Amino acid sequence: MTQTVRFRVDFTTSCSIGPGKVALLEGIARTGSLRQAARALGMSYRRAWLLLDQINQSFNTPSATATVGGAGGGGAALTPFGEELIERYRALERTIESLSRETLAPLAPRARAGPHGKAASPSGTRRRLSRTAGRGD
Repeated sequence: MTQTVRFRVDFTTSCSIGPGKVALLEGIARTGSLRQAARALGMSYRRAWLLLDQINQSFNTPSATATVGGAGGGGAALTPFGEELIERYRALERTIESLSRETLAPLAPRARAGPHGKAASPSGTRRRLSRTAGRGD
């Protein structure tokens, strides 16, 4: 079983970046299209457009630009800032994963397997805890 780290960086209360936004930016870089990036991630075009707009509004420099379709077709491309955002986020992710393996490895054998051999989800734990909360157990 391999542990996984998922994290979000909150720069301010209205500016954050996490795995979903970074994956969208990487999809745009790979495909040159917001629509294709959304499709590859299994999200609607509208959701992808809203996420990209949120990223661009969160920083004083846009992370991607989009051109409208037409005779030449539309497209999307990362700005140098968008490329840097991905690069720095992924570098931090590698550092955190390495530190997590080093720090938490002794605890990994104690993790219970969930359905289909996967580790139990934190949300399931939260539900169990919330049902017993306040009962004094």
